[in-house]
Amino acid sequence: MSRIPSFNLRNTSGKARRGTLHLAHGPVETPAFMPVGTQATVKTVRNSDLEADGYNIILGNTYHLYLRPGLELIEEAGGLHSFMNWKDNILTDSGGFQLFSLSSLRKVTEEGYSFQSHIDGSKHILTPEKVIKAQTIFGSDVMMILDECLEQPSEEARTEESVGLTLRWAERARNIHPENEQAMFGIVQGGGFPKLREYCADRLVEMDFDGYAIGGVAVGEERPMMELAVKSCINRLPENKPRYLMGVGKPKDLVDFVGMGVDMFDCVVPTRNARGACFFIPDGKLNIRNAKHRNDFRPIQEDCDCYVCRNHSRAYMHHLFKAKEWLAPIYATLHNLRYFACLMEQLREAIAEDRFESTSRDLLKRMGHFENT
Repeated sequence: MSRIPSFNLRNTSGKARRGTLHLAHGPVETPAFMPVGTQATVKTVRNSDLEADGYNIILGNTYHLYLRPGLELIEEAGGLHSFMNWKDNILTDSGGFQLFSLSSLRKVTEEGYSFQSHIDGSKHILTPEKVIKAQTIFGSDVMMILDECLEQPSEEARTEESVGLTLRWAERARNIHPENEQAMFGIVQGGGFPKLREYCADRLVEMDFDGYAIGGVAVGEERPMMELAVKSCINRLPENKPRYLMGVGKPKDLVDFVGMGVDMFDCVVPTRNARGACFFIPDGKLNIRNAKHRNDFRPIQEDCDCYVCRNHSRAYMHHLFKAKEWLAPIYATLHNLRYFACLMEQLREAIAEDRFESTSRDLLKRMGHFENT
């Protein structure tokens, strides 16, 4: 039996990797997409729906759960798995990105983030140690260290200063790892500066984390800068550890970055777009509110096995959204999550059969044909 936590690289196809991440609540096949369950729930769907779609890892957020419902209540419940009755794996983000987005309510010091709650204005401080303590209470299968996320673009001198702070925080977090079955991932920062990305990656590898994330992307930068951030550091990360690209998850991004060697992703794209009446299909995106769907009795996607496609038509979904029925975003989320799960299954299969290049080319060509149909 594999040690927990651990990662087994099983196949490669070009730079694309297929592996198994062994965690306390079961193995995760990679490349993997993680639905975002910020506040101990993936919006509008039940745990059973996620399990039926093949998801066995989801993401929660330390910042939000620390504020509400709070550490004391989650500890009293027996941890996050027990609290939300989720039997599979949970990765919890440290909250660094959320604190980055609350620029008017927080201040960064060597100690950590001091901030005011966006809920009630109460004052708090989150340090690298507090973040790990919180995630230990949660019982997170993967704990993320606290890092500083910068607005982009940022000046090189400011970015270098931030990388130094992130590395000092990483060392503090690494020093208090509980040495149990909870994995701890380091986060590579460095903005759009390859040398800083390389330096940050090298120092984190020396600290010997269980996995490595690439952070500070999907924060408003142009796509070339995101690609540069990944390409400049990914080959410096160990082959026998998982590589996680944080906050990235458009279908095209998943295909492209799996091709660069990324193993794990998370994003609100499937759920947030669903609430906006957007369905993902192999040909791109389908806006179900468009009038042409009013009398279209085909399923959303002909070859999809999700509940919605097996039981309802585009016309019915058009009606639900136009009528503003609560069921509309629920059904759209069910479909989108299944689409993302199937896309990752396709990529894993292509890597296993060493045909990733042709499969990715076909997928991307089809995705580009019919945007916003």
